[in-house]
Amino acid sequence: MAARRPSPTVPQILVAVAALLVPVVLIYLWFSRVPEPEARAVDWQPVVAQARAEAPYPVAVPENLPETWVVVRARWTPQGEPGLDQKAATGNTFQLGFLTPERMYIGLDQRDTDAAGLIREVTRGAASDGESDLAGTRWQRYVSDDDRTRALVRSDSASTLVISGDLPYPALEAFATTLR
Repeated sequence: MAARRPSPTVPQILVAVAALLVPVVLIYLWFSRVPEPEARAVDWQPVVAQARAEAPYPVAVPENLPETWVVVRARWTPQGEPGLDQKAATGNTFQLGFLTPERMYIGLDQRDTDAAGLIREVTRGAASDGESDLAGTRWQRYVSDDDRTRALVRSDSASTLVISGDLPYPALEAFATTLR
């Protein structure tokens, strides 16, 4: 007859469970952490110089922004050239994108043709939401269906300019006043 092993005590069971759970928890914590994405600044001055040299309209660029703002997108696409989606650009298109210190994105998009298409693309099909008057210039306001993205739009005979972001109108208006 075989000898019978004694039943483990409660403290022994707890030690065994802890010995199994501690590595599992550590592995979970190690692999579940998501690093904060790093914003990569782009050199936007050459893009602005090219756009100003080639654009048939005055290119709007912000001045005197705080140094803590990071330019993360700068693109000039002449009409007919492939854009980001590799389709021919509808018009001469200038784009700048900024990250604020609070990591909020503000986009500036300017094009000389297809104003309705530019507004629809940039604002995610937003609806008109009134006007803003900034230093004597009227800007149309747009807000997305989910009330998240807002935009200010200024059109003249030369181009359409859209400033957009997931920010309240006063923040977009403050950005618009820096444009030259």
